[in-house]
Amino acid sequence: MNWKFMKLLYVFLYICVTMASAADTPRVDAVFAPLVTPQSPGAAVLIRKDGKTVAERGYGVRDLRTMAAIDAETDFRLASLTKQFTAMAIMLLVHDRKLRYDESLTEIFDGFPEYGRAITVRNLLNHTSGLPDYEDLMEGGPWTESRQIQDDEVLPLLKKQAQPKFAAGTSWSYSNSGYVVLGMIVAKVSGVSFGEFLRRRIFQPLGMDHTLAYVRGQNTVPNRAFGHTARADGFVETDQSSTSATLGDGGVYSNLRDLAKWDEALEKHTLLSEAEMKPALTPARLADGSETRWPEAAGGDNLNPGKPVAYGFGWFLDPYAGRARMWHSGSTRGFSTVIERFTNEKLTIVVLCNRTDLDAGKLVLQVADILR
Repeated sequence: MNWKFMKLLYVFLYICVTMASAADTPRVDAVFAPLVTPQSPGAAVLIRKDGKTVAERGYGVRDLRTMAAIDAETDFRLASLTKQFTAMAIMLLVHDRKLRYDESLTEIFDGFPEYGRAITVRNLLNHTSGLPDYEDLMEGGPWTESRQIQDDEVLPLLKKQAQPKFAAGTSWSYSNSGYVVLGMIVAKVSGVSFGEFLRRRIFQPLGMDHTLAYVRGQNTVPNRAFGHTARADGFVETDQSSTSATLGDGGVYSNLRDLAKWDEALEKHTLLSEAEMKPALTPARLADGSETRWPEAAGGDNLNPGKPVAYGFGWFLDPYAGRARMWHSGSTRGFSTVIERFTNEKLTIVVLCNRTDLDAGKLVLQVADILR
């Protein structure tokens, strides 16, 4: 085929995609505009289609002190979206042959209780470890909003437990403890801090220059959005809690511009080959081969009690309305976040909110319905 014709065809298709995206922008605005005022905390929205960013939208302000507007470079606390970066760090160490998925907790950490012999890195990655949630073990401890629990305090809490919630591989339960421990494994195996490993092996290579694992007193979040809670008399800043300092489960801050680079790297397999990424995108099964399910008891991080769940390494893999996707949400004091990658459609939507009365998960699906 004539190369000039091919070039014209490419330009035509690009214009068609761009025009379609532009036509959808008012409908996307219509989802968020009624929820946010120019003087209130709000949200940032990223839409990527066919490998290109077609929308970056900011609504509201980063905080109520400076009243700086939210834009594509505003850094939000990602909360549990962090888990996909933690999982990638572990996978890079496996790629380096410094770690194995079948390595156990007792092999990695001296003095871990005997039950840790059955818990592998893979179990931690896919939430089949049975580790109790460290937040449930903090009662009576010294931790407060200003005296936050640190990673190196989580492990001793876990070591004090005589047994897990369930034997590794026999059930599924979303575990922040597992991802805190994975962050500690990254630091122990690599010889550098968790945040430094992320910077060297993920953020810097991808040009994610304003993304970081935040450690109070050691680094600063650029263009930082602060979290808020809505009350009857208005919004109040509620940015930190006693559990805000742990890293592997939720300590990364990022923005739309950098997350677009992350999305591109996932699409192009920049950091790991397609074959190396396959374990992350394969739903976990229990040791007996059966499917995984959310726990029966409601509460906490249990989104769908008793229902089937598909989870790989740092990604939920449940479809939405018949549409294949990899996704993850995050919720912490003052923030609600979500990334959804509709893989067959080459469509990615990110919603980051710095107020907890907005449900990023529901909002992103409203946008997905518009763009179907």
